[in-house]
Amino acid sequence: MNKFIVVPCYHEYENINILLDQIAKCKFDNLTVVIIDDSENSFEQRIKKQAFKIIYLNRKKKGGRGSAVIFGFKYILNLKIDIDMIIEMDADLSHDPKELFNNLNYFKENNLDLLISSRYKKNSKIINWSINRKILSFFSNKLTKFLLKVPVSDYTNGYRVYSSKAANFVTNNCGKIGDGYIVLSEILMQLYYNKYKVDEVSTIFVNRVKGVSNVTIKEILISLIGLIKIWKIKKKLNLQ
Repeated sequence: MNKFIVVPCYHEYENINILLDQIAKCKFDNLTVVIIDDSENSFEQRIKKQAFKIIYLNRKKKGGRGSAVIFGFKYILNLKIDIDMIIEMDADLSHDPKELFNNLNYFKENNLDLLISSRYKKNSKIINWSINRKILSFFSNKLTKFLLKVPVSDYTNGYRVYSSKAANFVTNNCGKIGDGYIVLSEILMQLYYNKYKVDEVSTIFVNRVKGVSNVTIKEILISLIGLIKIWKIKKKLNLQ
C-alpha cells in the first residue's frame, strides 16, 4: 500500500532538502512526498533526488496552508491508486519524521481516521518558542476546545495522519471557511462530528531556525473569524 506525505510550502527552499533527508532516514516503503509550493518562483531544481518519489507542485501564489493541504489531498486521490494513509507535516523542520514510526503503528492499531501530534499532551514539548507565542497558542487552543468541544488538546498543529477515507471527506467538505491554519480546526471538527475516529499522541515541536514564520497578526484575526464560522457549522451538525 502507498504512503504519501503532503508538505505545504511558502519560501521554504532553505529547509526542504533538510526535511527530505530526514524523511529518507526513515526508509519507508512505497512512499511519495508531495510538495505544494506557493512561492512565486519555483525551486524544483534545488530539490535533491531521494530514494522515494517526490512530486513538486508550484501554485505560484500564496493560497494559504489549509488550501495547500486540501490541494495535495485532491491530487493524491485523483491518482486512483490504493492509499494506505496520507501524512501532513510542515516544511520548516518543526515536525520530526522520526516520530512517524510510532505514530503510524498507533494509527493502524487503533484503526484511526485522523491522528494529531499534540503539543499539549503530558509528554510533549515545545522548543524555542517565545513565552508570548506559547501563551497565544495555548489559549487559542483552549478557546477552540471550549467552542468546538472535540476531545483533543491541540487543534492547530499540522503534523497529522489521515486515512484515505478521511482525506476524501476533507476534500469534499472542508476549506470553505478560509484557507490558512484555521482549516486545521475545521477539518478536525468536521471529521469528529461526522463520526470519523480521531485521536492524538505526544510530540516534540521545534520552532523553525531558518526562514520566517508565516503566522501574522492578520492571519490570527482571520483565524478568529474562521473559528466563529466553524462553531456555527458545528451547531448545525449537532442539530442533525
